[in-house]
Amino acid sequence: MHAHDRTSTPSVRRVGAALSGVLLCAALAACQSSTSSDPDASSAPRGGDATQAAEKADPVRFALGVRNPNAMPIGQPVELTAEGGELTKVVVTAGDGTRLAGEVDGGTWLSTGRLEPGTDYVARSSAVRSDGQEVTRPVRFRTQELTLDQQTYPSVAPLAGETVGVGMPVVVTFDVPVSDKAAFERHMTVTSTPAQPGTWHWMSDNEAHYRPRTYWQAGTDVSVDIDVNSVPAGNGIYGQKSRTVDFQVGDAHVYKVNAQTHQMQVFSNGTLLRTLPITTGKPGFTTRSGTKVIMEMFDERRMNSETVGISADDPEAYDIDDVQWAMRLTYSGEFIHAAPWSVGSQGSANVSHGCTGLSTADAGWLYAMSRRGDVVEYTGTDRWMTLTNGYGDWNASYADYKAGSALS
Repeated sequence: MHAHDRTSTPSVRRVGAALSGVLLCAALAACQSSTSSDPDASSAPRGGDATQAAEKADPVRFALGVRNPNAMPIGQPVELTAEGGELTKVVVTAGDGTRLAGEVDGGTWLSTGRLEPGTDYVARSSAVRSDGQEVTRPVRFRTQELTLDQQTYPSVAPLAGETVGVGMPVVVTFDVPVSDKAAFERHMTVTSTPAQPGTWHWMSDNEAHYRPRTYWQAGTDVSVDIDVNSVPAGNGIYGQKSRTVDFQVGDAHVYKVNAQTHQMQVFSNGTLLRTLPITTGKPGFTTRSGTKVIMEMFDERRMNSETVGISADDPEAYDIDDVQWAMRLTYSGEFIHAAPWSVGSQGSANVSHGCTGLSTADAGWLYAMSRRGDVVEYTGTDRWMTLTNGYGDWNASYADYKAGSALS
């Protein structure tokens, strides 16, 4: 009896072990079947009840509101919805990790930020399924490619960190024309400390200027924000890049030129420093009256009459290689510069071809204190400065200038 019991015990254990193994495999097989059959099982609890719930739950499908996700237009917001679930969260990032701003509203996620052209994006979208489980999946898209001809780049003057005169306008030049000026102007801001009212004025489809109501206050800090990246410019054109430029306004230099008395009064912060004898344009080459602003400065510059429409065989022709202390006032060729050849007429007669001539010593002294943006106010002639001939921004009333804004 005891011998029989000892010999039969191992067989019973082997049978029991085998039976346990069969039951374990069956249990594992049931778990694996539940995972593979439920597309959203990664976010659902395990077990038989969860499997049944998943089978009853509506599938969640995330959809972009665009026909071709491989050419997402950058001029419209990204729209993402969830079918079969309640959209709760969307995080959209570009390949470089930059996040696209947006928010869920009424079951739809809409972007509030701007897209970059030719860029891959991933929208990690989450929604609550009908069984109460949250499902998260990536939705991928790529924005449309743009050529350089479909983008416009803004160049800004003054330069970053530059100190300018009180008459300096902000000048933004676009290399491709802007037809939707209002859309761009809404993203172009100028702030100043101390605060001073001002306005934009579009000189052309390629150029916008900004000036305050009156000359800048000396010592003003100015910040320019041209936030036009990916903003539609019209005609299938978009802003290529945003620009931010900070500059400073220096002392208030205002030079008053009277072409009849042949004198220039030099004021700095309201104080008269010197009165200089000058000569301006002779008959046929009358210097323009009005307010001009120094645009460029050259220690030395060649001046050739052919650049202002006087041919080489004309008796009035000139070609001077090394004119000193030249400061440009107009696109049409008016400068303040040293004119040692006309010293005998300075203070008594107008003998130039339109420029304002001084002695070399006086021109050098004036040049040394001057900077781009300083103001030169001309009187005494019947030929008038225009708004677009250089930085002619001060030759219109503030009301008329403001009328040139796309938002006026």
